[in-house]
Amino acid sequence: MIKAIIFDMDGLMIDSERVTFEGYQHVLKDLDLTITEDFYKTLLGKTLKNVYELFYKEYGEDLDIENIIKKVHEYMAKRFENEGVPLKKGLIELLDYLKNNNYKTIVATSSNRDRVNVILRLADIEKYYDDSICGDEVSKGKPNPEVFLRACQKLNVDPSEAIVLEDSEAGILAAKNAGIKVICIPDMKYPEPQYEEMTYKVLEDLSQVIEILK
Repeated sequence: MIKAIIFDMDGLMIDSERVTFEGYQHVLKDLDLTITEDFYKTLLGKTLKNVYELFYKEYGEDLDIENIIKKVHEYMAKRFENEGVPLKKGLIELLDYLKNNNYKTIVATSSNRDRVNVILRLADIEKYYDDSICGDEVSKGKPNPEVFLRACQKLNVDPSEAIVLEDSEAGILAAKNAGIKVICIPDMKYPEPQYEEMTYKVLEDLSQVIEILK
């Protein structure tokens, strides 16, 4: 019996991947550099360490990637503050259903605590979630299962009683490694066949999760 739903955040709850890509374009342009969408897609769902490695391989070891990521987050924060947080299709419908049917809910994300708190507040969706666990609160990022296993501990449920909602391949693998059923709602990148095989379902939007729970 499913008692808990574990939500990834970026690309799953919020339509942030496109804004992030535009942020990288904006910041790198000031350095006379460009970024392709294909390269950006290789970053999705990766740990910060892996992101650094991919950037160094693409642009050289002297790239100040730490500062670039900081500026991208500033760009996104300004966009969200000015334009609102763009929520993914079906999110509020699903959250209302989960709340009305007494499911436990938690956000389990690679993003750091400060950013998560700001986004949940700006989006006005804090009230829907019982808890959250962030990237700076675990020792190993996805595809390591730690963040999802810790999420189950926080909600006091067994992994067999939870479903993970993810958009990235690293997140799918992390859920599989945790022994938790995973539903993928792809964002900018559809999962490769080997990752699709790991999922329980691949859906078009979050509202479709309701039918599965029924």
